[in-house]
Amino acid sequence: MEKPYVIGMDMGGTNTVFGVVDARGTVISKSAIKTGTHTDVNLYIQDLYNELIKLIDAAGGADKFKGIGVGAPNGNYYTGNIEFAPNLPWKGVIPFANLMADKFGIPTALTNDANAAALGEMTYGAAHGMKNFIMITLGTGVGSGIIIDGKLVYGNDGFAGELGHTTAIREDGRLCGCGKSGCLETYCSATGVARSAREILGSTTKDSLLRNIPVDDITSKDVFDAAIEGDEIAKEIFEYTGKILGQSLADFVAFSAPEAIIIFGGLSKAGDLIMNPIRENMEKNLLPLWRGKIKLLFSDLKEADAAVLGASSLAWEL
Repeated sequence: MEKPYVIGMDMGGTNTVFGVVDARGTVISKSAIKTGTHTDVNLYIQDLYNELIKLIDAAGGADKFKGIGVGAPNGNYYTGNIEFAPNLPWKGVIPFANLMADKFGIPTALTNDANAAALGEMTYGAAHGMKNFIMITLGTGVGSGIIIDGKLVYGNDGFAGELGHTTAIREDGRLCGCGKSGCLETYCSATGVARSAREILGSTTKDSLLRNIPVDDITSKDVFDAAIEGDEIAKEIFEYTGKILGQSLADFVAFSAPEAIIIFGGLSKAGDLIMNPIRENMEKNLLPLWRGKIKLLFSDLKEADAAVLGASSLAWEL
C-alpha cells in the first residue's frame, strides 16, 4: 500500500509541535500540545496520541504513514532514546522512539533538534543538493547539525556536533548551563545577546534606547528593535555577537570544509545586522585556501514549519 505521508514532531521544553507532511515537503496539517506540564512520559504520549490521531485519521489512517520523525533535546539517533535532557520534565534515559512506535503502530526515528533541522534543510531548503554543509541554529541556545558526504555526523555515541559547546572565549568566559565556561552558546544565542547587552550597557555611560528597559528584562528582540532605530549600543552588541560567531565558524570550516554554512533560528531575523559581522569575521579568520569559497546563507525553511519539516525528513528514511 502506498504511504504518501510522514509525521514530523519537534519537542521543546515548553511545547511539542507536530504535523503531517507529504513527499513534496508540504505540511498538510499541524497541531501542538504542552510538553512541560507532563511529569510522566506515558501521560505525555497519551496526550500526544489524543491530538495526533486526529491528524492521522483525517489523512486516511496509520496505513498511509511511512514513519514518524522526532527532533528532541538530547535525542540519540542510534538508540532512539532521549538521554538526560535538562530542559525536559523526564530525567534519565527515555526509550522514546520505542514508546512512540508501540503507541501509534508506526515506525519512529529520533534525533536531536538541530540535527533534524539540518536534515530538513538538505531535503527541503537552502541546502537541497548539497552534500557538505553545517547548519547553525541560533535560538535560546546554539545548536548545530553537520552534513559530510551527504550524511549527518552522529559520531561514536550519537551526540556529535555540539558546536554550541565549543569554547569561544577561554579567559573569563561566561558560565554555561552545561557546566563549562566560555561556550559559544553563552555569546551567540538569543540569551547570549541579552547577556551581552547587560555587560555592554554596564561598561559605558552612552545613551541607548535599551536604557528605557529594566536591564534584567532586555531580550534579543529589544536589541534588534533598538538597532533598527539606529541605536549605536544595540548595533555594537550585534557586531560583538557576529565577531565571536564568525571566528568560531572559521574554526568549524577547518574540520569539515563545507560548501555552505546555513544560519537558522530567531537571531537570523536580524538579517544584515548579524550576517555582516559574521561574514567579515569568518573570512578574516579562514585559512587562505577557503577565503571567498564558503557560502554563508540564511535558512530557506519557513520558520513556522521548519521544525516539523526537519523532523519529518527523518521518517522518509524508515
